[in-house]
Amino acid sequence: MAHLRTIQPLSLAGILSLSMLAGVMLKAPSVQAQSPGQARPISPNDPNVVRPTAVQGSGLLSLQGGQRLMDEADQAVKAQNLPVALKKLQEARQVYNQLSNFYQELAASFSGVDTRVADSQRQKALETAQLRDQATYRLALVHRAMNQSELAVPLLVQIIRSQQPTRDLGKQAYQQLLEMGFVDVAYPRTADQPANR
Repeated sequence: MAHLRTIQPLSLAGILSLSMLAGVMLKAPSVQAQSPGQARPISPNDPNVVRPTAVQGSGLLSLQGGQRLMDEADQAVKAQNLPVALKKLQEARQVYNQLSNFYQELAASFSGVDTRVADSQRQKALETAQLRDQATYRLALVHRAMNQSELAVPLLVQIIRSQQPTRDLGKQAYQQLLEMGFVDVAYPRTADQPANR
């Protein structure tokens, strides 16, 4: 049987310690976590002003960062190093997905506040989603090349859902599913195929 402990009332010193701690915490400036790629040096002359030292957009969480990963994946494919290509494409896909999600959140935040900003962020969300789907398609192709069709199929289905079957990338993804034998009806239909099949 578990023994219950009785709770001792705080002493005056304990209460003062807690209130001092709370006071210090309330006066402390709020700090937001940054990923290592976003860290910026503090100026020794003015520690309250943070200035970037690199060109904006050159970090990993940027279009350029995603493109760098895609280029590295291309080089790995050319060198027949498929595991490295796989890793780089997964990272690129994640970067583009995060960017798309962030742009969507910004668009939603500015919806009804500033139409220009909301439209701009919505357009960026679409562009990065397109890049994400391209990275996903290439990732599926690498999985296929490595005889991992069980990993390629869900990626191809995600592309079709995102792109729709009528767009080029959606058609390409469906063609891959057809070639793998996951689906058995060709799309788009040719003129000699009956429409009701």
